[in-house]
Amino acid sequence: MYRGYGNPEDDWASLGVNTLLKRDPIFNKLYNWSYDDGTCLGAVYNIYQLKKQSKMLEYCKSNFDRYLDSQGNIHDYVAEDLALDDICNGKSLLDLYHETKDLKYKKAADKLYEQLKMQPRTEEGTFWHKKRYPSQVWLDGLYMGSVFYAKYQKMFNLDDRYDDVVHQFLSAYKVTLDDESGLCYHAYDEARQQPWVNKETGHSPHFWTRAIGWFVMAMADVLEYLPEDIEGRKQIIDNLDHLLKALKDYSDPQTHLWYQVTDEIDRPMNYIEQSGSSMILAAMAKGVRMGYLNASDYEDFIEKGWVNSLEQFITITNEGYVNTNRTCQVGGLGGPNKRDGSYAYYMSEPVISNDHKGYGAFLYLAYEMEQRKVNN
Repeated sequence: MYRGYGNPEDDWASLGVNTLLKRDPIFNKLYNWSYDDGTCLGAVYNIYQLKKQSKMLEYCKSNFDRYLDSQGNIHDYVAEDLALDDICNGKSLLDLYHETKDLKYKKAADKLYEQLKMQPRTEEGTFWHKKRYPSQVWLDGLYMGSVFYAKYQKMFNLDDRYDDVVHQFLSAYKVTLDDESGLCYHAYDEARQQPWVNKETGHSPHFWTRAIGWFVMAMADVLEYLPEDIEGRKQIIDNLDHLLKALKDYSDPQTHLWYQVTDEIDRPMNYIEQSGSSMILAAMAKGVRMGYLNASDYEDFIEKGWVNSLEQFITITNEGYVNTNRTCQVGGLGGPNKRDGSYAYYMSEPVISNDHKGYGAFLYLAYEMEQRKVNN
């Protein structure tokens, strides 16, 4: 990386969090209940657990307290929308309840758990991504909803729905998998009715790197909360391993990072994208740390990818703030803008700096690299 910024052995996790504390004391100025908050502040909480700096915990707490009243009612949350995106922040609510035992966090998490009980499903039993996206399974949804689904059950000693959590992961993998490449498509439409759908397979047209990044991070995360002996847990591990090995084959050979459209490296306008690359490397590193993956299959790849991710994506301002760059702002299918999932669509979305989803992905990866120092 550029020598003026430091080196890969620096404590990038703390540098990144301290940047947020100074630059974004109010994390979400739009004051909307957004999964960006849970993604990024969840990473801040992980780093707090490692560094034990109370200012990090207070940052998470103060930014979520803005949304909650004493009864756990959540500003800007509409349960009737039945959107998995709205569940993502629930993981942080559980963390805050664990730390403070303040019942408002549990009451708010209870509301999100109740939504999952009402969430519409495909005929195979997989959650729809949102009520307004009927019959559709999106890879993002596993990170947004199903990790919380398991984490809530473990925290409150429930065991009646673990099988359903496993089913969400195995069925989503099954319906999005491309057997030839080993990659998973961005989304699947069971009804074969969406304008973007392949009528034969139900798949969306392309592999989108951040969608796959959400999915592999979700698999690496959910395993912490599932009982060791539950049927299907080993299959989730195998699926994670197979998908990550396929991703290694489709990475940029020079940097060990990934392009916006995963499998079309040589196509004009495609670019190495920050958020998805950081997510995939973070999932690899966590999988190795937790013993889910064979270290010899991934160690060298992770180390090279980490160094190159700093070089490709990180800049430092005159104030010493850490910037993340080359992040796709958003990616989706259908909706009011009639996003068609074409290559042209994925190239059309803005590429920005310091997107909170991308920043969270960077922090998760930096956290894993700090963990490697502790464990070594």
